[in-house]
This record gives sequence, C-alpha cells and structure tokens, in this order.
Amino acid sequence: MDIFIDSLVSAFLLVFSLDPEMILIVGVSLKVSVASTITASIIGVPSGFFIAFNPLPFKRMIITVLNTLLALPTVVIGLFIYSLIARRGIFGAFDLLYTQKAMVIGQVILIIPVVTAFTISAISRIDERYRKTAMTLGANQIKVACVVFREARFAIVAAVIAAFGRVISEIGISMMLGGNIKGFTRTMTTAMALEYDKGSFVLSIALGIVLLGISFGMNLMFHFFQGKNRI
Repeated sequence: MDIFIDSLVSAFLLVFSLDPEMILIVGVSLKVSVASTITASIIGVPSGFFIAFNPLPFKRMIITVLNTLLALPTVVIGLFIYSLIARRGIFGAFDLLYTQKAMVIGQVILIIPVVTAFTISAISRIDERYRKTAMTLGANQIKVACVVFREARFAIVAAVIAAFGRVISEIGISMMLGGNIKGFTRTMTTAMALEYDKGSFVLSIALGIVLLGISFGMNLMFHFFQGKNRI
C-alpha cells in the first residue's frame, strides 16, 4: 500500500512538473490521434451522408457490417496493416513500418466505422420533413446535406469526439505499427506498457493520469454535445 501511495504521489508531482519525457510522449499521442481523427472524419462523415441519403442495395447489410466493425480488435487491424507495409508486403517499398504514418493509417481504419455509423445514426434521427422541404424548394443534394448537417451537427461532433477517444486509448495498433520508438512513435499507452514491464510505475501512473484526464475531458464534451442535440 505504501508503494502505491508513494508512486501515486510521485506520479502527480511528475505531471505537475511537466516532465520533458512525459510531455514528448503525450505530444506524440495527441499528434497521431488528432491526425487520425481528422482524416477519418473527412472520410467517414461524407460516407455516412451518402449511405443515409441513397437507396443502396444491401443497405441494411452495409450498416450491420459497420456496426460489427465498431468492435474490431486493434491487434487485428495492426496485423493486417503490418502484412501490407512490412518489407515483404505489397507496400513495403514505401518504408512505412514503425513510423507515425503507419500508426495513423491503422487508427484511421479503426475509427472510420465509428464516425460513419454514428453519422448515419445521427442523420436517421432528423425529421424527414427537413430534407423534403429543402428538396421541394429546389435544393440540390449538397444543399440538402448542409441542411441536415446543421440539424445533426451536435451528434456528428459527438461522433468525432467518440472516435478520438477510441484512438487515444488504443495500444495494439500503436505497438505493432509504431514499434514504441522513444521520441518518435512512443505513445501514452505503449509507454505505460513498457514502464510496467520494466517495473517503473511512476511514469506509467503519471501517463495514466494524463490519459484519464484527456478521456474525461473528451467524455465531458461528448455529453455536452449530446445535451445540445436534445435541446
């Protein structure tokens, strides 16, 4: 018990002292996670609108597959991307393995289903009369999408926040594709795993505190936008 309390106190002191190594690790995590979330949002939000607006064949099956992919293990994605970008893989010549770009690619694949599925869900809750009225007034597909987006914007932003929360806390993709290289691909979750294996708990706990703080902040924003959407 004394060891835990001492480690916890030391971890808080490390956080408040803004330890350079810890800041570097947090910076890498945020850089990769933000890049992944922005990229996935650029792809996922329009895809959600396209699927929701168009009478596609096997539409229910597509949505079912997207919902199934929400629970896709990160190690499966890591293994799949690794087989493609490894030296003997199809994209091995691009030398992507153990880089931040590889981590972003894996994380984008992880959260595109999250953004797309949640966008479809957000659009489906909007009263159909908004869309019909806009079409009656002569609006094209883009203008109709803008009208619907305005009504569903809070739920869509909440979807993006949820996607960010998914990637900031994942470890499988970061470990397998990033290689946990100090100062380059070491994220909060991979550093925590490494420090635990070394028996050094102070930095691990400090990173855990920061990660929980970020996750708590994301959840606060998520519930804020959910509340806004219900107003």
